[in-house]
Amino acid sequence: MVLTIVWGKKKQVKSPNQRRPHPVRKPKAVLRKVPKQRGRRWLWLVVGLTGVALLSATAGALLAMSFASTPLMQRQLSPAEASVFSKGDRISTNSTLQLPELTRPVNILVLGAKVLTTDIQNPPANLKKMRYQALVNSFDGLTDTMLLLRFNPDAKKLVALSIPRDTRTQIPGFGVTKINEANADGGPALSARATSELLGGVGIDRYVTINVQGVQALVDALGGVTVYVPKDMKYRDDSQHLYVNLKAGQQHLNGDQALQLLRFRHDEFGDIGRIQRQQMVMRSLMEQTLNPATLARLPQILSIIQSHIDTNLSVEELVALVGFAAHINRSQVQMLMVPGSFSQPSEYNGISYWLPSPQRIQGMMAQHFDFGTATAQTVNASSTRVVIQDSMHQNSALQAVMNQLRQAGYGNVSTTTLNREPLRVTRIVAQQGDVESAEAVRRSLGFGEVRIESTGDLDSDVTVQVGQDWSQGRSSAQSSTN
Repeated sequence: MVLTIVWGKKKQVKSPNQRRPHPVRKPKAVLRKVPKQRGRRWLWLVVGLTGVALLSATAGALLAMSFASTPLMQRQLSPAEASVFSKGDRISTNSTLQLPELTRPVNILVLGAKVLTTDIQNPPANLKKMRYQALVNSFDGLTDTMLLLRFNPDAKKLVALSIPRDTRTQIPGFGVTKINEANADGGPALSARATSELLGGVGIDRYVTINVQGVQALVDALGGVTVYVPKDMKYRDDSQHLYVNLKAGQQHLNGDQALQLLRFRHDEFGDIGRIQRQQMVMRSLMEQTLNPATLARLPQILSIIQSHIDTNLSVEELVALVGFAAHINRSQVQMLMVPGSFSQPSEYNGISYWLPSPQRIQGMMAQHFDFGTATAQTVNASSTRVVIQDSMHQNSALQAVMNQLRQAGYGNVSTTTLNREPLRVTRIVAQQGDVESAEAVRRSLGFGEVRIESTGDLDSDVTVQVGQDWSQGRSSAQSSTN
């Protein structure tokens, strides 16, 4: 909508024969100020009309974008490759009167690619001259990050399943190898097929491939992200011009700094530790920047990162997904990881793998992706592996919580250190996605909040990250026994 307003006096038109009258001297008059109320009325009118114009322009841009049904693809898929994804069912509305909305649950495969000049046969001419392995704005290399997102408007829930890049699995046509090779071997369609087979045959509706340059641009477009860096991180790789230099503590990171945090994996947990940091950054981004106001910035965000994204989503579908995520309750955001274990150095000729657990995958997919069936399991306190971590760094808290759980029948309880900011509320993390076991631990403690994510101890079923509320919970427990 465009509003054009012309303010001014009415111009009088004189006839050619009209004489100019003799000037008449008027007595001096006392100048009067225009009343403030009248001046304010004009001011508010102008401001109001300007606001209407801006809102209308924003809404018009969003609506125009929502009508775009062409996928934002930068790679071509053959008919056979395209058939791997949705069977043509619509996933969003297409209304001229409102922004598009999701119409059904959808599974989106997200691939994060890091492509170097040495990864492709014909790198750009300007990068061939570099004396190091430069990043290429491409989507054809190995994937450093793999996520399967489930947007479920029926349950009003968003699930993010992280797939470790070193997961040992069958890639159709290429044998058993690491799953991150699928994109380099056959693009998003082969990655989707390998992911589906790993997860028991679950369907995948769409894909999104974003390279590391796009991640940096996205974080900058969203205004940065405030996270707690768990420890000092310093790493230097001149061959790739990769330099990580972050200090521990709460920080507001720009795109480059966030990329340093996301790419760092030189600690005892390697890629699995990086996945935990990725989940931490994703949750922080959702809580800080993904809200209804984000929709108004969507055109700017798209224009910044469009050159770094390849997807078979249309803009209409993308707007519907962002709109759903912006309005969802944060307690309904669940972050999981493919359950499994590290391979031993003596296995597989020394190649490091993440070995997935098919039985636990089956239960996770049934519970969180509404796919398949899982064997009903009764929560058994004596066999539940509980690890306690103290964000307050007080040994008394660790011991008190451990004693309380053991009195409740939990026999497999241990403690580890926790490198993160002090928590106000205790987090009871369902590390393996087992909500019932985490809820049972919370009931036994009488305090804390359950979180479905994989940021706890890797060997635990439930991780208790003790916060400031533990003393209140202890006082309540003691008063109830008196």
